[in-house]
Formats: sequence, C-alpha cells, structure tokens
Amino acid sequence: MNIRHYFAGLCLLSPLLAWSQQANVNLDYNPQKNTENLIPFSAPLNSPDVRDDRTVTFRLRAPAAKEVRLAGVAILTALGANQPVSFQKGEDGIWSLTVGPLRPDMYAYHLNVDGVQMADPNNTCAAFTAMPPYSQLVVHGDGPAYYDARNVPHGNVTRHVYHSEVTQGERELYVYTPPGYDRAKTYPVLYLVGGSGELPSNWIYDGRANFILDNLLAEGKTVPMLIVIPNNQVVHRNHPRHTELTFEIFEAEMRKHVIPLVEREYSVRRNPKGRALSGLSMGGRHTMFVGFNSLDLFASFGVLSAGDVDAEKSLAKFLNDPKVNDKIDYLFLGQGTGEAEGRMGARCVALHEALSKHKITHEYYVGGRGAHDWATWRHLLYYRFLPNLWRKN
Repeated sequence: MNIRHYFAGLCLLSPLLAWSQQANVNLDYNPQKNTENLIPFSAPLNSPDVRDDRTVTFRLRAPAAKEVRLAGVAILTALGANQPVSFQKGEDGIWSLTVGPLRPDMYAYHLNVDGVQMADPNNTCAAFTAMPPYSQLVVHGDGPAYYDARNVPHGNVTRHVYHSEVTQGERELYVYTPPGYDRAKTYPVLYLVGGSGELPSNWIYDGRANFILDNLLAEGKTVPMLIVIPNNQVVHRNHPRHTELTFEIFEAEMRKHVIPLVEREYSVRRNPKGRALSGLSMGGRHTMFVGFNSLDLFASFGVLSAGDVDAEKSLAKFLNDPKVNDKIDYLFLGQGTGEAEGRMGARCVALHEALSKHKITHEYYVGGRGAHDWATWRHLLYYRFLPNLWRKN
C-alpha cells in the first residue's frame, strides 16, 4: 500500500489559508494556532491553544474532577519542571493551564486526572504507539521547521505486511523511497528502529523521518537512500527474559525476513557498505547487540540515546576485533543535552569511553534541547546522522 503524504492524520495545516485549529485540511507547521475560533471536530474545547508568542493554553472540561495535571517527559523537560504541573479549575467546570513561552518543537504530553493517565480528549493530534496513548503539542515558529512538510519534492512511504516464521504471526514494516526513486539505480538502505514503546509508524508520525530526509535532500545535505522501518518489538517488553531473548530474535527477523523482503522488492545495494542500522533507546541497543554482531550485513551504525555501562564486557568481541575499523564506514553515537547527565546518558557515555579506549573510530555528539524524547531523536537525525551517512563511499 503506497502512502503519499502520509501525515494527513497529524493535523498539519496550510500557512496560506486561515483554517481553524486542528482542521486537518493541509499539512503544515502551525496546526494548533486558533485562527477562526472554531473547535476541533467533535471536541468540546480548544486544547491545546498555541499563540504566536509561543505560550500555550490547555483546557479540559471535567466538573467532577478533583485534580488535573499536565505530564510527560517531553513537555516537562521543555518547561524545566521535575513533576507534573497542576491546572486551575474555573467556576464553569473547565480546568485550564497556560505555560510558556516554549521553543518551537513537537512535544508529547498527557493529562493526569485524579490519578488516571489519559490523552487530551480535545486534541486531534494523537500518537499511535505501543504504549498508552498520548497527545502531541506542536509549537510553531515563524515557518516550517526541518521536520515539517515543505514545498519540496517528497518521497513515498509504503507499508508492507508479511508473515514471519520467527515470531509466528503477521508483521509490518515501512519503506521510504526518495523523490525520483528509479529502479534502474541502486540505493543504500538505512534500517531504522524504535524504542521500547514504539511501533514502526512512530518514526513516521513522531520522528518525521520521511519529511526530514525530504528536506535534507532538497537542501543537498545528504544522499538519496531508502529508509526501512521494521518492527523491533519481537518479544513482550515486560517479559522477564526480554533482555536475554530480544537480540537473538530480532537478528533472526532481520536476516530471515526484513532484509530479504527489501532486497526482493527494491533496487538496493546488497553489501555491508550499502546497509546501515540505527535506532533510538532500545533500538540503539538493538543496533549495538545485533548490528555490531552482524558486520557481514552492516558497515554503518547510528546509536541514538543508548549504550551500556558494562560495554567492556557485553561488547568484548566487537571492541577487541583488531580489524573492526576496516569493517566500519561510519559509527555515530549521540544523545540529547537534557539526558546527558542522567542514567540514560551514563550508558551512552560508557559506550563512548569504551569505543575511545579501543581506538574505534566514531562520532560522539550531544546536542539539541530535548531529553530522552523525540525532540532529541529528530535533532540527531537531521543535524548529524543523516548528513554524514554514506558521505565517504
């Protein structure tokens, strides 16, 4: 199934037309700006309401509620808050909270109503994920951001459904082909995977990987490539043996199904120098423990917000391979500024230190204003990883 302009469901609107908030007409950068004072379809209120000064008002009609709070790692990081932020209740039973100004970006958030976590029932920008649902806040700048749909040539995103003998069921993966994809040519392939709570579509809806690559290509900052987004959920995330089982199963899925499907259906390079593996958080660990173990398949890697404090032991074979630098074309390790000092950041630092100790060539980068969230992973993709991928060969 070909999916052109895949983000109709992300409620991005046109800058040239004064559509109301969350009207879901066009793809644009300011979907939650209230221009006509019309509420989203089937919602009782406008929420969130984003103003040009980048302040945001959230609203919830809940007259019987005793407490309403704003929560979520991404939004709290942006606010510099270390705990959920309380709403105020009006006499009309409407709870409201105004925050900001916030930097232009996309922020995942949820509401906590009397101890119950929920998505914002007024916001049509909802996330589809492997976790309980949450909502997206889109704080617009003066124009489209690097992750927005711009008036540039766009690639296509295709969803493939296939049967897996590894997991004994039907599975899916998404394939981005660049603008002007030509089967007479061969393209390198980036296999891009998600984290513990992500589905393949999250790299499209939350990560905006296809728009990011569209924009980089239009800017002449990267090379044409395919992005393949498989499902790296291969065993229940809360299974007591998840860590023990997941890497072997995912490697089998890649070798037996994912790579063969892609190389059967698309005109791509079929050697390690033409394949890259990257992922965020849990996907970064899949990149380490599957990718680094599969140098016969991959020669480029992107480890995003991941690592291992025991890397010297867990990656001993890779770290002590005397020919490893000859086998790797590009190894990127990155994390967000807001996570670098915490537990997640320590894993990434430990991996960086182990790679450096063993003189394995790599790029280590800390940047952006996000923490362990999509603001970081979009930033890493656009500003560092994709522009440097396959620049040497």
